[in-house]
Amino acid sequence: MDQISLYTIGFTQKTAEQFFNKLIQAGVKRVIDIRLNNSSQLAGFSKKEDLKYFLKIICNIIDYVHLAELAPTKEILEEYKKNKGDWAVYEKHFLELLADRKVGEKLSPDTFHQACLLCSEDTPDHCHRRLVAEYLSERWGNVEIKHI
Repeated sequence: MDQISLYTIGFTQKTAEQFFNKLIQAGVKRVIDIRLNNSSQLAGFSKKEDLKYFLKIICNIIDYVHLAELAPTKEILEEYKKNKGDWAVYEKHFLELLADRKVGEKLSPDTFHQACLLCSEDTPDHCHRRLVAEYLSERWGNVEIKHI
């Protein structure tokens, strides 16, 4: 595969209509859920089983997969969220976790072509989905990242 088109999206501050239209318009073929907790009552239309159903019914051709190995640990996440941690520290710990998990070697680039990394944050700036996309791009070298 020459070029991997990898998208990222967060579901907060989006209506279901906005969310699903962004996926369709981008030509996404697979949503890769990289949230630590993807079944929270607070997740609305993005709860694991609901999302899988909506992607099938609304988007017709979009597959769903949950890759927990691309999520932060509970400890890393809580230190940043609950304790108002420093983003630079979070980023350092999370990137070390990805390296320890050897995700660049264990995961197939084919899985990520025309796929969209999903988490909850509205923007990619302080979100692990951006870190995952950039990490994979650095490892594989042929990844075009598009935040939708």
